[in-house]
Amino acid sequence: MVTVLGANTLSSGGFEVANSCRFDGSSSSMSITPGSNMNLDRWTWSGWIKRSSIGVLQSILAADNAASDTTLIEFDANDKLNFLNLVSNNIKGKKITDRVFRDISAWYHIVVVWDSANSTAADRIKIYVNGVRETSFATSDNPDSGVDSSLGESGVATLIGTYVGEDSRFFNGYLAEVVLIDGSALAPTSFGEFDEDSGIWKPIKVSGLTFGTHGFYLDFQASGNLGNDANGGTDLGESGLAAVDQSTDTCTNNFATMNPLIPGQTNYTYSDGNLTITQGSAAWVKSNSTFGMSSGKWYWEGKWVSGNYTVFAVDNTDTAAPYSATSSSAVGYKRNGNVEIGTDPQTDIAAYAHGDTVSVALDMDNDAVYFYKNGAIQNSGDPTSGASKTGAYALPVANSTYFANISPYGSGATSMNFGSPPYAISSSNADEDGFGNFEYAVPAGYFALCSKNLAEYG
Repeated sequence: MVTVLGANTLSSGGFEVANSCRFDGSSSSMSITPGSNMNLDRWTWSGWIKRSSIGVLQSILAADNAASDTTLIEFDANDKLNFLNLVSNNIKGKKITDRVFRDISAWYHIVVVWDSANSTAADRIKIYVNGVRETSFATSDNPDSGVDSSLGESGVATLIGTYVGEDSRFFNGYLAEVVLIDGSALAPTSFGEFDEDSGIWKPIKVSGLTFGTHGFYLDFQASGNLGNDANGGTDLGESGLAAVDQSTDTCTNNFATMNPLIPGQTNYTYSDGNLTITQGSAAWVKSNSTFGMSSGKWYWEGKWVSGNYTVFAVDNTDTAAPYSATSSSAVGYKRNGNVEIGTDPQTDIAAYAHGDTVSVALDMDNDAVYFYKNGAIQNSGDPTSGASKTGAYALPVANSTYFANISPYGSGATSMNFGSPPYAISSSNADEDGFGNFEYAVPAGYFALCSKNLAEYG
């Protein structure tokens, strides 16, 4: 069973999206500047989006001609989806959804259609979410017939993940299957379909579409050139992006991250798509994974980056209560080699230092957890021993739901790898089903914490 499983993520079957791109919310973006106008009256944008933070203004797509002429798609500070077309500082098309987008564990598919030449005013801007047209808006201003957009205007940059001159508008999260269609107003069925068994909206191949003169398709499969136009057009320029920002967390296989929305977290800064947590003060506060586990066998890795202290742990309470004293349900491997079961210190195992990798193998079928340091099993453990739990640490609460847990302490950072690492690794190891990218070998019968595995083994 999975406690939180992101929406629109199928376990198997159909078109598989291999990669997404991880945007950091502070500096990463892409851009391209057309040398001639695309069709300014008719275009379609499509993208799959997994947010990493909420409550802040974040630009997804933008074009800005001298600030007075603007076209943009963004999440506002209230987490509503906004579309704006501004001409000479006058609003010529604006939609703000009533619905909010606050699930940081889910993938959303968003399609925006600009069709200002349409004879029906209400159809000149169309927004679709997960295959369904949005019809309820807090603001709905339809453009006059034939109004141009700034997007695609000759000499005006098309921006992905940012907005001109607005550092606070950088997108924070993951984008996959990003498509711009020049000259066509397409339905969402050009990009996705409802699964006949589950009813979940899922992606389909887009390679057969007509992209037009300045359209593009970003599949993010070239780690050394994330702005590559897979349709064969001019590549987008990249800023603040590197090969490590290519992710296997996608709309067809959703990976766990850490959860910034747990109430009570203070002095924590999340980065790298919610896989790195930096503590800003000397206080014990814990962060849990977005997915919880109540059955099956699971594996993940983490790296202590900096700071005075950290703890790699599992816990069954989805709160930000301090790690020590109140965590009677936790099992934690501390920097000094001390392992605590509940609040009771156990015999020390190997200490770890900055840059070391700690691996966790969690056996929820037998209520046991095993720890590794740099690939070496601790406590003479055997994760494949099953009910005998050789060298395991017993979970204090049996038959429960546990989360991956970390507790950075003292102005330090800790990074997690659930199978799509936020840091460079020197080797590549997958689980038995071929999922995940880990530094060390995954023990037999254990699996990466992702939606495909949860559907099969959870």
